Amino acid sequence: MNRNHPHHQHLPPDPQRDHDPRHAQNLDTVAQKPTHIGLGAPVTERDQESHHDHRSPTPGAQPPLESPGPDLREPEHVAAGLTAVVQSAKFTLGQMGPVRGLQTWLKVNKKDGFDCQSCAWPSPDRDRHLFEFCENGVKALSSEATTKRITPEFFRAHSIEELREQSDYWLEQQGRLVHPMVKREGAAHYEAIEWDEAFKLMARELNTLPSPNAAAFYTSGRTGNEAAFLYQLFVRQFGTNNLPDCSNMCHESSGAALNETIGIGKGCVTLEDFEQCDGIFILGQNPGTNHPRMLTSLERAKRNGAKIVAINPLPEPGLMRVVNPNPEEYTNLLAYPFDLLRNRGVPLADLWLPVRINGDMAAMRGIMKEMLAEEEKRPGEVFDHSFIRDYTTGFDAFLAHLQATSWDDILAGSGLTREQIREAAEIAIGRRRIIACWAMGLTQHKNSVATIQEVMSFLLLGGHIGRPGAGPCPVRGHSNVQGDRTMGIWERMNDKFMHRLGEEFRFIPPRDHGADAVETLKEMRHGKIRFFLGLGGNFLSATPDTEYTAKALQSCRLTAHISTKLNRSHLITGEIALILPCLGRSEIDRQAGGDQFVTVEDSMGVVSPSRGHLEPASDHLLSEPAIVAGLARATLGEATTVNWEAVIADYDRIRDHIEHVIPGFENFNERIKRDIFYLPNEARDQRKFNNGEGKAKFIVSPIDRRDLPPGQYLMMTIRSHDQFNTTIYGLSDRYRGVYHGRRVVFLNTDDIREAGLQQGQMVDLTSHFEGEERIARHFMVAPFPIPRRCAATYFPETNVLVPINSTADRSNTPTSKSVIITIAPSPDPDAAVDELHAGLHENT
Repeated sequence: MNRNHPHHQHLPPDPQRDHDPRHAQNLDTVAQKPTHIGLGAPVTERDQESHHDHRSPTPGAQPPLESPGPDLREPEHVAAGLTAVVQSAKFTLGQMGPVRGLQTWLKVNKKDGFDCQSCAWPSPDRDRHLFEFCENGVKALSSEATTKRITPEFFRAHSIEELREQSDYWLEQQGRLVHPMVKREGAAHYEAIEWDEAFKLMARELNTLPSPNAAAFYTSGRTGNEAAFLYQLFVRQFGTNNLPDCSNMCHESSGAALNETIGIGKGCVTLEDFEQCDGIFILGQNPGTNHPRMLTSLERAKRNGAKIVAINPLPEPGLMRVVNPNPEEYTNLLAYPFDLLRNRGVPLADLWLPVRINGDMAAMRGIMKEMLAEEEKRPGEVFDHSFIRDYTTGFDAFLAHLQATSWDDILAGSGLTREQIREAAEIAIGRRRIIACWAMGLTQHKNSVATIQEVMSFLLLGGHIGRPGAGPCPVRGHSNVQGDRTMGIWERMNDKFMHRLGEEFRFIPPRDHGADAVETLKEMRHGKIRFFLGLGGNFLSATPDTEYTAKALQSCRLTAHISTKLNRSHLITGEIALILPCLGRSEIDRQAGGDQFVTVEDSMGVVSPSRGHLEPASDHLLSEPAIVAGLARATLGEATTVNWEAVIADYDRIRDHIEHVIPGFENFNERIKRDIFYLPNEARDQRKFNNGEGKAKFIVSPIDRRDLPPGQYLMMTIRSHDQFNTTIYGLSDRYRGVYHGRRVVFLNTDDIREAGLQQGQMVDLTSHFEGEERIARHFMVAPFPIPRRCAATYFPETNVLVPINSTADRSNTPTSKSVIITIAPSPDPDAAVDELHAGLHENT
């Protein structure tokens, strides 16, 4: 292996050298690494009263019931293709029109344009497509660039109570927010407010809190690096580390697992590695819906001879077969229209393992046990013993644990057959460059950290890290969720970061760890946190235990959200509430120093510029950095050491500060104006593992069999294809055969028959956790090829079933993919709706 190739090393910037974007100083990024690796997130005691909030539902906290129910049809079995092209055009024309739409298409994911508002899959370093986006990216940019507007007149016409009765889809369709709004104490409507008054109002509430820790500052993954850096700086100058973010609810488990195993909480592959690998294992991920541009990388890998193993409870089309809708991917353009019309596609997965929900650890243990058996037959031909000897620790203990694991536990835990596991092992044995990808299907269980470390042990056995075409690839959901963490959006940033931040801005940052998303909810619910500010996102709908979350928000003195579109979090509020509308990624950001750009970091540690090109939706909009700075000036006054006006006038000044605080950003402005660049990753580039051991660690963990009593199912929450995170763009999911609705529960056909249910029947779902029960009503039974005793539902409709006290060990991530439920027929649908509405009005 030659790591001296210029594509696989980081060197100090040199203007005379070729402008390779991977050149960077040989320093490991400190962000995402806690001071004490392996310590885990601080968790308070269980809230013993949490389930009582379900006895008195908050009006409008849950999405409304649907009448009539969804229409169930045959699912589509091929991802993308002509339908993706048609849907992209439909959304574009419907929201932007042809001219504005085409202008936007030509700028998204371009180096002189803006980064897609959707997922964090990277764009190519060079040679980008004319249309460098996917269907779901078009939905996101069309949503932001829509010509529809929500003016102050809208809020005069609609009370908050009326808006609560609308669906999430209806709220999304109303258009862009264009003026700051306030709900004053006791008011039934939002009313217009000017920015200066809004800042003064929030500052007054912040400065009258009994402690800075009585405030929480949430961040969504859409926020750019510059805004995120200023946000955490303001929060820490205010005096708290209460910086919950969306990563707490998604890839926190990945960071915890990887930091302990390899010393960096990020993936260790690049886009180029997908063209050099010969094997890809995809676990708990649905790329066709959640990261559609990844399909191009998978298709290219297949054409280069790679074998793909998909380990997932559902046979998602994005794992099985794809018709590439981009004509530039075709060597023969004449084949393009024929392939679209035939809709047969390129096969992706060579093997699909229909693992039961949370059976991934058992599946990987079985694969490694089969690999061990082959290694014993052919010593030195299966495991990479030189890598294991030189770069790892804990191998002997792991090997003994592997040998001691019974096949009964493996087969019961995974739901697979011995033959299926053996077939996956044979693929792994024959590969020399394997990439392992995963997403929420692995990160939202109680044992998620241990499961991801099991995947890492699989890679370590073959030396599949630190060489071209190999390594771990946690695929992030939102476009800058990884960058926000790098910028310091975390309640547990390490001592080195805090020292450099304090030194740069001449203040002493707070040392006590802050509250993550789950702990923030607990402290809000019990009145310890009284002020909540969300920088992007839809906190109510993104968090677990909807009724508990609603009561937590309503327990606050003030709740405020920096947003582009209306969502349910704006309707479940504290005594005072603010909607603070901001510029979108696609819009021009004009400041005193001229037009500005921001930067983002994708799943592979690539930092890219993002420049809006559309005129702002309103003259009343401010950029996210400007909103943060305005609030900071009003709140901190003379106590701040930051020249907030100067940094907003010219974002280069923000990047200069980032350069001084965060390793890997040396010569930040110079490099980002020249090209994209890669942040240093010593595990990937040097096989240097900064985890305190100096070597990658094999870690031993028990298998969770999860034997359910009769009548219970293990449920996971998932997205529909017309959805990105909590944003609902439409009411259909063609890949699962669901149209005109969202309240469905996917069940195995045999389970439906055994339970005495039938397709299309309406049922109620009850979750069970340590004696607590929560109910979600009126879901349609939808047969689907899912393992026995497993169920799947869309979020946020079933977030109400996820207990606030049920979180992953060490990461404290809500267990949204491991919810034990029972299912019972709903009462008469009309009566059920009337009963629910009556109960809601009683609690109004």
